[in-house]
Amino acid sequence: MLTVSMDVSAVPERPAGAGRYTVDLVRALAPRDDVELTLIARIGDASRWAQWAPAARLLTLVPRRRPARLVWEQASMPALLTREGVDVHHGPHYTMPERARLARVVTIHDMTFFDHPEWHEAPKVPVFRRAIRAAARRADVLVCVSATTASRLRQLVDVRGEVRVVPHGVDHDRFRPEEPRPGSDLAQLSAFGISPPYVAFVGTAEPRKGVTTLIRAFDRMSPGHPGITLVLAGGEGWGSRPLRTALATMRNIDRVRRTGYLPDEVLPPLLRQAAAVAYPSLEEGFGLPALEALACGAPLVTTSGTAMEEIAAGSALLVEPGDADGLAGALDMLVRGDAGLEARRARGLATAARYTWAATAEGHVAAYLAARDAYRAAGPGEGTRPAR
Repeated sequence: MLTVSMDVSAVPERPAGAGRYTVDLVRALAPRDDVELTLIARIGDASRWAQWAPAARLLTLVPRRRPARLVWEQASMPALLTREGVDVHHGPHYTMPERARLARVVTIHDMTFFDHPEWHEAPKVPVFRRAIRAAARRADVLVCVSATTASRLRQLVDVRGEVRVVPHGVDHDRFRPEEPRPGSDLAQLSAFGISPPYVAFVGTAEPRKGVTTLIRAFDRMSPGHPGITLVLAGGEGWGSRPLRTALATMRNIDRVRRTGYLPDEVLPPLLRQAAAVAYPSLEEGFGLPALEALACGAPLVTTSGTAMEEIAAGSALLVEPGDADGLAGALDMLVRGDAGLEARRARGLATAARYTWAATAEGHVAAYLAARDAYRAAGPGEGTRPAR
C-alpha cells in the first residue's frame, strides 16, 4: 500500500482552476485500494473534505490565511510528515515543504509567474517564483498539467527531478451532451435568469482570462444576432477595473448577464445550451472549462498558441489572444452555425472522451511511485535531490 499525503490547504471555499483540479484529483484517488491518502487541510475545513473523500485520513492543522499557511508548510509540515510516516508528499499547487525528508511530488500548473507577472497580484509573484525554482531543484517528480507547461518549465528554470505530463480529466457523468431529463437544463438555467440564445464564458474574471476582449468582441457581433446575450459565469478576481471599464463602454450592456459563481450542477446545462462557448484566455496551464465545453458538445472558440489549442486538437475555432475582431468573427460563425460545426462537435466529443479523472489519478499514482523509487535510490538527505 502506497501512503500519500496531500496539502489541500490552498483550495478556496469556491474552488476554481487549480482548486478544482485538487478537489477532483482527491475524489478520484480516495476510493483506490492501492493508495492510502492523508489530506492536510486548513483549520475548520473538515466537513467538505470528509464529504469529498470519506475514506481519506484528514488532518485539519493549517492556518487559514495564505502567509501563515506558507510559513507553516516550511516550519511545521516536515515534522508532521515524519510523524505520519507517509511514503510520498504531494504539493498540488506549486509549493512543498523544502526540508522534509521523504519523496515529494509538486504540480506545476503554468509558468505565468515568470512570463506574465502582471497577471498576478504583486505579492504573489516572488513567492511563487521562488517556490517553482525550489520544486524544480528538490522535488523528485514534477507533474505538469500539459505539454505546454512542461516545455516552458524546462526552458525557464533548472529542473533536476523527473517531469511528467498528467492532464486533467472530465467528470463525464456531469459534463455530457445529453441533458438528464427533457427540459431540465432550461429549468435550471431559468432559476439564474439565463435563457438561450447566449454566448457563455466560465471562469474567474481576472486579467489573463481575456474577458475584456470577449466583451468587446460580443459588442461587435451582437447587433447581427437579435436577442443573444453574453453570460459571464464565475467570480470576480483581482484586477477587475479593466473589466468594469469594458462593460461601462459597451453599446449593448443590457445583453450581458453576470451570474457570479454558479453551483457545480448548473455548469453542464450552461455549456450544453450555449450557442457558443468562449474561452479567450491569454494563457492557461490547461483550461479545464474549454475541455468541459467539448464534453458537452458545445461550439467552442479559444486561443491559439496555448494549452487549450493543445487539448482541443482541432475541435475548436482558434483566435489570437487579445484579438477582439477575430473573436467577434469566430462567435458570429458559431452562432450562425458554420459548415464545419458538426464535424468539430464530433471531434470534440471524441477528444474529451479520452480525458477522465480515473486516468488522471492513474497518472498521479505512477508519479508517486516514481518519486518514491527515486528518493530511495538517492538515499536520505536534507530534503535536496542531487542533479539528474
